Amino acid sequence: METLQKVKQDGLQMAKDYVDEVYEKVIKQNPNENEFLQCVKEIFDSLVPVFTKHPHYMDNSILERIVEPERMVTFRVSWVDDHGKVQVNRGFRIQYNSAIGPYKGGLRFHPSVNTSIIKFLGFEQIFKNSLTGLPIGGGKGGSDFDPKGKSDGEIMRFTQSFMTELYRHIGPDIDVPAGDIGVGAREIGFLFGQYKRIRGNYEAGVLTGKNPRYGGSLARKEATGYGTVYFVEEMLKDKGLSFEGSTVVVSGSGNVAIYAMEKAAQLGAKVVACSDSNGFVYDQNGINLETIKRLKEIERKRISEYVKIHPTAEYYEGCTGIWSIPCDIALPCATQNEIDETAANLLVSNGVKAIGEGANMPCTLEAIDVFLKNDVLFAPAKAANAGGVAVSALEMSQNSMRLSWSFEEVDAKLHQIMENIYRNCVQAAEEYGYPGNLVVGANIAGFIKVADAMIAQGVI
Repeated sequence: METLQKVKQDGLQMAKDYVDEVYEKVIKQNPNENEFLQCVKEIFDSLVPVFTKHPHYMDNSILERIVEPERMVTFRVSWVDDHGKVQVNRGFRIQYNSAIGPYKGGLRFHPSVNTSIIKFLGFEQIFKNSLTGLPIGGGKGGSDFDPKGKSDGEIMRFTQSFMTELYRHIGPDIDVPAGDIGVGAREIGFLFGQYKRIRGNYEAGVLTGKNPRYGGSLARKEATGYGTVYFVEEMLKDKGLSFEGSTVVVSGSGNVAIYAMEKAAQLGAKVVACSDSNGFVYDQNGINLETIKRLKEIERKRISEYVKIHPTAEYYEGCTGIWSIPCDIALPCATQNEIDETAANLLVSNGVKAIGEGANMPCTLEAIDVFLKNDVLFAPAKAANAGGVAVSALEMSQNSMRLSWSFEEVDAKLHQIMENIYRNCVQAAEEYGYPGNLVVGANIAGFIKVADAMIAQGVI
């Protein structure tokens, strides 16, 4: 018995040493890339029990291989503004892992975009895409271009210049970009038009998030927000809870936030707050979603305009204060690291029961620890916000078959995918000794599928 226990302890220590050694190497090779290193550490720490149980992953150097992107392209994007002045931005595309399918991941246009951001998003995408159960690998891209305040003409000229370089690296069976922060239907339309012009043929499957009039999927716009709520709904059900009668706070006011609010309200919740990059609104009567949609999707105005239409609501400058509003469920749907340890403690002290990450890595590692230590239900981003890429993959399928499914068909498939992801995360967490920890469960479930495919394909 003692010998068996010693063997287990030795195996655990060997796995820990392996993970630490690889992580130290990642730090040395990627200094000052804080977002990337944060993402890598969170995933690596979860995988120790996998290497303890399956040492052949260590023998095949899977961790060293999976953390290194297969390809990363950086390029200049020159374009002309409305005043005739040439502007220059930097473009990125990272093709991280193609073990289970063509690279798949969005394009982000935001001033914060840099190598660290793109690498963290691309690495996270590997596991998120794996969790969907669909044949898509991990990739990501974008630019430090800021679409805010730009005219349609400037957006078009920038996106055309961006695609003039990007087109040579993508294709329906190679790499299929989509939208992310700053890249919506308008930008995807301009990108697709330029790709079609350069290639001289109609390859609908090269981009997803297209308008349904030219090959896009119904329910794609709603998918990430709906999917987040579907995942949280399953998590709540297991504890005898629900959205019905719950108070919800949602950060952000883009596609993810808007449709998370919509689905939460459909399930009986009262959403009392949302935000944009300038500040947040609190409406104790419940956020009027039609007003938010008009301001953000049609008029492209700031969230502060909400209180002019609903004078009983309150507007506050700055985003972080939104987490001081008492709520049962918090859905961070804006950007990375928006909930830090201080905000997490505030949410806990105000009685929050569940967190659903609608954005990519919106909670810091310290914040996640606070939630887990206080038994707050926690839905990690790579699982909870996988609905967007899942429906993007369904869009690829429709393009390949040259057909279109109804909204109801796509929504039903999305709902089933999110249920499957939740169950797979729960099962993996239990199997590897972390029952109820969906962070560990999501990382392990996503990793094993990709790792097995990498081993089956040899050393590449």
